Amino acid sequence: MGGGFSRRDFLKGSLVGGVVLGAGFGHHHFAHAQANLRFSTWHVPVGYEVKTVWVPMLEELKKRSKDRLGYTMFAGGALGKGPEHYDIVAKGLSDLGYFTATWTPGRFPLTDVLSLAAWVDGKDIATEIGNAMYKRVLHQEFPGVKMVEMNGCIQAFLWTKKPVRSLEDIKGKKIRSPGGHQTQYIKALGAEPIFMPLGDVYLAMETGTVDGIVTCPPLVISFKLHEVAKFGLVTTFGCVSEGVIMNGESWKRIPGDLKPVFDEVCTNPFHTTGGLNREVYKTMMKEITDKKVELYNLPSNEAERWYDRFREVTRKWVEELEAKKLPAKEVVRMYNEECEKRGVKVVAFPPEWRKG
Repeated sequence: MGGGFSRRDFLKGSLVGGVVLGAGFGHHHFAHAQANLRFSTWHVPVGYEVKTVWVPMLEELKKRSKDRLGYTMFAGGALGKGPEHYDIVAKGLSDLGYFTATWTPGRFPLTDVLSLAAWVDGKDIATEIGNAMYKRVLHQEFPGVKMVEMNGCIQAFLWTKKPVRSLEDIKGKKIRSPGGHQTQYIKALGAEPIFMPLGDVYLAMETGTVDGIVTCPPLVISFKLHEVAKFGLVTTFGCVSEGVIMNGESWKRIPGDLKPVFDEVCTNPFHTTGGLNREVYKTMMKEITDKKVELYNLPSNEAERWYDRFREVTRKWVEELEAKKLPAKEVVRMYNEECEKRGVKVVAFPPEWRKG
């Protein structure tokens, strides 16, 4: 095998990969590879993420390494549920994979800064911001793993069965939250946040267990939520903090001459592949409207009523973390700086915290 991966590991990856592939979940490409990289994600196999980002990224890695780096794809939560994905990689069940920090509350407290409400309409930009924040401060929360890329996703909107046009319309509604700040935003708006796996949302919407969901456009398409949520309220809720990590030992086993190649391809996979960038975002929004979902943009005066509440959530969050001796206010300022450098507006940033 070479590259330090044992035959036992290789066979284990192949066997599990065979089961996964047999179930229609993934791809495996390691026939002559020096190292077979097992990649895990909770994203569904047929969604934008797997088809336009992860598989093309791994294929590009295979190509640029001249077939020395192969891969096995474990998509759709084949190795475990969404919240387990950090540990799946950290403990070595997978070599690298996509994790969502927001789904393990309290574990990466400062990293939730990436999910503050902001207008980010491309994951390429979100990753530029996330990587900059990782270098500046967030690396402290991830000892022992290699952070391949970090992002705050793209803006999430509110998708509902009945139209929502104002604060009064959302009051009392049951809304599925991705967790983190979004849960507090939903509460601050007078609605009831409910956390459930994305795969359960379709039925919950159909049966009326929930009235709506806060999520980003690609997941509306991937999980076919456009069939049950016919109204989209375009006002940013931010999203979740997430990214790709690599097991520390797996990184050591990558041949030295291939490490720069790996970083070049994977540090911003959305740049590398063109997947889920700003241009794709426009295409996704059109795809959603073509599926007869009615989009409504909150008028600026109404949007400000919502954002005032979001800013109050930021103040409370910072106060709680500062009480635990974490430099939360300074981290929020850093985040706002990195966003502004890239033309991104953080609507949840309290204006009085601006320096100078």
